[in-house]
Amino acid sequence: MAPRLDFSSWWVKDTQKGTPVVVKMENPSFSVVEISGADAAFRPVEKNRGKNAKQVTWVLLLKAHRAVGCVTWLVTVLWDLLGGIKKRVVQRQGVAVEKGKLLFRIISLFLVISLAVLAFEVVAYLQGWHFGNHNLHIPHSSDFERLFHVAYVAWLTFRAEYIAPPIQALSKFCIVLFVIQSVDRLLLCLGCFWIKLRKVKPRISGDPFKVDDVEGSVCKYPMVLVQIPMCNEREVYEQSISAVCQIDWPRDRLLIQVLDDSDDESIQWLIKAEVSKWNQKGINIIYRHRLIRTGYKAGNLNSAMNCDYVKDYEFVAIFDADFQPNPDFLKQTVPHFKDNPELGLVQARWSYVNKDENLLTRLQNINLCFHFEVEQQVNGVFLNFFGFNGTAGVWRIKALEESGGWLERTTVEDMDIAVRAHLNGWKFIFLNDVKVLCEVPESYEAYRKQQHRWHSGPMQLFRLCLPAILKSKVSPWKKANLILLFFLLRKLILPFYSFTLFCIILPLTMFVPEAELPLWLICYVPVFMSILNILPAPKSFPFIVPYLLFENTMSVTKFNAMVSGLFQLGSSYEWIVTKKAGRSSESDLLAAAERETKSIEQQKIHRGASDSELVELHQLKELKEAAVEPVKKANKIYKKELTLAFLLLTASVRSLLSAQGVHFYFLLFQGITFLLVGLDLIGEQMS
Repeated sequence: MAPRLDFSSWWVKDTQKGTPVVVKMENPSFSVVEISGADAAFRPVEKNRGKNAKQVTWVLLLKAHRAVGCVTWLVTVLWDLLGGIKKRVVQRQGVAVEKGKLLFRIISLFLVISLAVLAFEVVAYLQGWHFGNHNLHIPHSSDFERLFHVAYVAWLTFRAEYIAPPIQALSKFCIVLFVIQSVDRLLLCLGCFWIKLRKVKPRISGDPFKVDDVEGSVCKYPMVLVQIPMCNEREVYEQSISAVCQIDWPRDRLLIQVLDDSDDESIQWLIKAEVSKWNQKGINIIYRHRLIRTGYKAGNLNSAMNCDYVKDYEFVAIFDADFQPNPDFLKQTVPHFKDNPELGLVQARWSYVNKDENLLTRLQNINLCFHFEVEQQVNGVFLNFFGFNGTAGVWRIKALEESGGWLERTTVEDMDIAVRAHLNGWKFIFLNDVKVLCEVPESYEAYRKQQHRWHSGPMQLFRLCLPAILKSKVSPWKKANLILLFFLLRKLILPFYSFTLFCIILPLTMFVPEAELPLWLICYVPVFMSILNILPAPKSFPFIVPYLLFENTMSVTKFNAMVSGLFQLGSSYEWIVTKKAGRSSESDLLAAAERETKSIEQQKIHRGASDSELVELHQLKELKEAAVEPVKKANKIYKKELTLAFLLLTASVRSLLSAQGVHFYFLLFQGITFLLVGLDLIGEQMS
C-alpha cells in the first residue's frame, strides 16, 4: 500500500481533552446526542496492532535492502580506493624513492604499535572491560582469559604511570608554543587592520621625473639593471622576457640581463632566439650563460653582478622566469629611492594567473595572500624589515655590495641578503598595491619540493647568521626580533608544534586517555586561526576546512625540511627548479596584435641578420616545431603521508570506541586528507 499522508493523529489527541459538545438543530429529525469523548471505533490504533506476517516481511525486506545498499556503497568506495593504490604502485615502478627515511621509520613504528594496541583493546572492549578501570574483577574462566586479563590490567597501569606523563609534558610544551604563535598571528592581523583603517602606505611625493626642460628629462631617470635568472624554463621564458622588454623606461637607461643556467641546449637556443628578437627591436638586452654552474641562483646572480658594466648602474630589479611585470613597474618602485638614502629594497607583491586552477592552487593562494597582505606589509610598516621574496623587487646596488653580495651558502639567498642588509642598517619598503603576475605550482610534487627548500634553507641560514646577529651593532630589539620572531617562532616553532601536536600527540592521546588534549586546542583555536589566515582572501572562505586539513598535512614536509636544515642533513642544500605550467596572462592577451605582425617583423630581422644568425633562427624554428607535448611522469606515492593516514585512521577507530565525538571526526577527516595527499590525488599530474 502507498503511504498515507494523514496528519489526523496530531490533532486527535488534543480534541480528546476538550469540554463536552452539544449539537442542536432547528428541525431535528433525530434525537440530540452528547459527545463526551472519542468513540472506541475512532480512537487511534496501536502501531503494532493489525500487522500481518506479509507486512512484517516487506518491512524487513526494505530494511535489509537499505543495509545491503549501504554495505555495497562502502565496499565500492573501498574497492576504488584499493584500485587507486594498486594503480599508483604499478605506475611508481622505476620512479626514484624519496629521501629522508628516518622520519618514515619513526612514523611506521608508531603505526605498528598503535595497531597492536588497538587490537589488544578491541578484544578487551568485546569482553566488556572498560578502558579506564584499573580495578577490574578477574573473571572465573580459562587460564588464557585470566592471563589476558592480567596483561590488560598491567598495560593500563604501565600506560598511566610511564607513558602518559611524558606525553602530557610534551603536549603542554606544544600548547604553549601554539598559544604564542597564535598570539603573534593575532597581533599581525591587528596591525594589518590598523594599516587598512589609517590607510598607511608608502607614497611618492610629486613626480620625480618631471622637469621643465624636455631635452634633459631623460637625465632624471636613474640607470637600472634588470636581471632574469632562469634554468630550463621552457614553458615561461618567452612570456617573461617579453614582459620585461615592454617595461616603460628610457632604453639608454635600462639594461636587461637574461641569466640562463639551462643545461639543455635546445632550451638555450630558444632563449637566445628570444633575446635576439628583442635585440633587433632596439631593446638593450644581453644573454649570459655560465659554463661552471655552481651555487644555483645565488651563483648565477653573483656572476652577473661581477660584470664590469654593472658599476654604471644604480639599481637592479630581479624577476624570476615566470614573473611578468607591468610596463609601469619601475615607475612605481624606483621613485621611492629618491631622497631616501637609507632605503635598500623595494619589494612588490605577487599576483597569480592560475590561483583558481585547482584545489591546490586555491589553498596556496590563501597562504601567499596572508604572507604578503599581513606579514610583509606589517613588518614593512612597523619594522622597515622583512624577508626578500627573491623576485619582483628592486635593490640599490650599493646596499648589495656593502652587505657582501650574493652568497652561495644556502638555498634561500634572498633571505640571506635581506638579513645581512638589515644588520648593515638598510631599510626596506613593501608596496602592497604594486602586483607582479606569476604562477603557483599546480602539482603536489612541485609544491612539496618548493616548500622543502623554503623551510630547510631558513634553518640552515639561522645556524650561519646567529653569530653575526649576536655580534652586530644593531639594537637589542632588532636582534630579538630576528632571533625570536623572524627565525625561531615563524620558521622553526610553527612546523614543529604543528606536526608534533596534531600528527603525533593527538593520535597518541587516543591510546593514552590519561594525557587527553583540551577541546579548545583541537577545535576552536585552529578554526579561529584559519579564519584569520583566510581574511586577506575572502573569496576563498568556502575552502576553510580543506585549508585547515591540508596545512596540517603539509606540516610533515615542513617539519622534515626544518630538521634537515637545522642539522644540515643531505637534503638541506637541494635545489630543484619548481615546475611551471606556462599559463597565459593578461599581458599575453594584450600582445595578440603584435603576434599578428610576427611574420613582418621576422622578415625585418632576417634582412638585418647575418648568415650565421639566419641559420640559428632556422634551427630554432625547427626546435619549436619539433616540440611535442610533455611526457607525463608517474605520480609518486608519499610513504610518510600514507603511513600517517593509517595512523590517524587507527586513532579515529580508537576514539570511536571511547565515544569521543570531536576527536573522532577530526582524526577521520585528517586521516582521509593524508590519504589523498599520500596517493598524490591533489593538484595536477606532473609532466
